Amino acid sequence: MEQKRSRITLYSVQLVKERNITVYGEKTIKCPQDAEKVIRELIGLSDREVFVAIFLNTKNKITGAEKVSVGSLNSAIVSPREVFKAAILHNAASIIVGHNHPSGDDTPSREDLQVTKRLVEAGKLLDIEVLDHLIIGEETFKSLKESGMI
Repeated sequence: MEQKRSRITLYSVQLVKERNITVYGEKTIKCPQDAEKVIRELIGLSDREVFVAIFLNTKNKITGAEKVSVGSLNSAIVSPREVFKAAILHNAASIIVGHNHPSGDDTPSREDLQVTKRLVEAGKLLDIEVLDHLIIGEETFKSLKESGMI
């Protein structure tokens, strides 16, 4: 009796460099202020919430960054799947995430804290540590790590 043969599709996944950006300071993150500079550069002057991730190696050197989500005036949909997809492709040991508050107020919302908690939990499962979540205000920023919220 002849066995039925089925076809399956084979895929490959690759990281595609979109562009380079120039940031002030070192490519190694030593403190939240270092990450803030990179995050502000990625977000620019957006009038909507933009959620970004910075990918780091074991020495906290930046290996890449990505705009994960662009939302509305007061929210952005953030899925751990989207955050960690690029982190895995970058072979990231850890990540720092951040987003802006177009209102200019860097006070974390309840949703900000919930997203952070989900990302930290997902990172533990994937062995990719979430080092910090920065909320960028107009002239200030809040580090959830420094504030004891992570």
